[in-house]
Amino acid sequence: MLPTETAAGPGRAATVLGPWADALLATVVTLLAMAALATAGLWLAGADDLPGSALPAVVAATVLMAVGVPVQLTGGAAFLAEAHGDLSALPLSVTLLGALALARLFLRPLRLRAVATPGELAGRAARTAVLWLALLLLLRPLAQHSFTIRTGDPLADELGAAFDAAPTAGFRTGLLPTLGLGLLWLALVLLLTLVTARGAPLPPRLLRYRAAVRPAAHAVLTLLLCTVVLGLLAGLVSATVDGHPRRTLAVLLLALPNLAWLALGVGFGASWHGSAGGDLGLPVPHLLTDVLRTSDHRDVTLDLGTLAAQDGRAWLLAALVALLLLLTGLGAALHSPPDLPLWRYAAQLAAALALAMVLIGLLTRISAEVGLSLLGFDAAGGGLSLSPDLLRSVPLAAAWGGLAGLLGALAARPLRSRPTAPTSAAPESGRST
Repeated sequence: MLPTETAAGPGRAATVLGPWADALLATVVTLLAMAALATAGLWLAGADDLPGSALPAVVAATVLMAVGVPVQLTGGAAFLAEAHGDLSALPLSVTLLGALALARLFLRPLRLRAVATPGELAGRAARTAVLWLALLLLLRPLAQHSFTIRTGDPLADELGAAFDAAPTAGFRTGLLPTLGLGLLWLALVLLLTLVTARGAPLPPRLLRYRAAVRPAAHAVLTLLLCTVVLGLLAGLVSATVDGHPRRTLAVLLLALPNLAWLALGVGFGASWHGSAGGDLGLPVPHLLTDVLRTSDHRDVTLDLGTLAAQDGRAWLLAALVALLLLLTGLGAALHSPPDLPLWRYAAQLAAALALAMVLIGLLTRISAEVGLSLLGFDAAGGGLSLSPDLLRSVPLAAAWGGLAGLLGALAARPLRSRPTAPTSAAPESGRST
C-alpha cells in the first residue's frame, strides 16, 4: 500500500503542476517574443537616441500598447509650459506575433485531441490569464519615463533655459487599463484560436458547429496572414530601393499588419477617415500621411480613390484583393461539407469577412496627439488620427464575402468530382496486358 501511495504522489503533483507549467511557458515566451520584436523595430526607428536611456521603457510601453493599453503623455516646465497628449494605437506586428505565439503554445498540450471538456478549457484559460496579468503588472512599472524635450522653437528653448524650466515630457500607463484591456486581448486571442484553428479541441456539445464555422473562419484568417506576407515582400523590396531602409524596416517590424489590412480593406472599397498634422516621430509611411495631411487639419477620407490620387499604382489593389477573396472562397468551400446548398457557402463567408472587417477597423484605429504649450501659446506638437467607416465597410465586406463564397463553391465542385484511380488499378492493368 505504501509504494502505491508514494507513486501516486508524484503523479498527482504532475497533474496539478503540468497545466501551470504549460501556462507559464505560453505567457513568458509570448511576452519575450513581443518584447524582442518591439526592441528591433524601435531601434530601427531611432528610439535608442532618445534621452535618458529611454529605450527599455519605450519597449515596455510598446508591448502594452500591442495588447490595447493606451499610453498617457504628460509633462511640463514649472509654471512656463505644459505637455499633454495621448497615444492609442496598436503596433500590430507585435500584436500579431504575440497572438500567434500564444495560440500555438496554448494548443500545444492539446494537439493530439479532438475533444476537451469545458472545464478543462476554462481551467487552462484561467491559469493562462492569471499568469498573463501577473506579467503585465510586472511590465507596467517599466513603461514610464520622462525626459527633457526640445520644442523646435528657438525662443521657447531660450526661455526654458533662462528660467531653468526646460520642458519635459513623459509617458505612463494606467493600472486598470493594463488589467482590463490585457485580459480582453487574451480572451479574444484564445476565442479566435478555438474558432479558427483546425486542430483545436472543442467541447462535445460544440462539435456539431465546427463544420459550419471553422472552414470560413480559417479561410479568412489565412487571407489576413497572406496579406501580411505579401506586405512583407513588398516592404522588403521597398526597403532596397527607396533609400530609407531603416525607416521602412521599422514600419515592417512595428506596423506591417496595420498597413496590410488597411490595404485589404481599401482594395474592396472600405474607407477610413482621419487627419495628420505636425510631426509625432512615428514610423508612418509617407503615402498615408500625404493623404491625411491638410493645411487646416480637417478630416479627410482614406479610400482607393484618395490613395490613387497620390499614387496611381493603388488601383492594382482592387485586382489583387479580388483575386485573394476568390481564393479565400475556394479554400473555404474545399474544407466545408460538400453537400451544403450554395447559399450556405455564401452566407458563412459573408459573416466571417464582415466580422473580420469589424476587427480590422477597430485594430487599425489610431489616435495620437502631442502638445506643448508655453506661456499659453502652442510651441510644438502634432497629431494623427484614423478611424474606420464601419457603416460602409462592413456591408461591403459581407457582400464581397458572399460573392467569393458563392464563386468559390462553384469552382470547388469540379475539383471535388474528379475521379481518383484505385490503388489496385495499376497491377490489374499490368496483368491484363
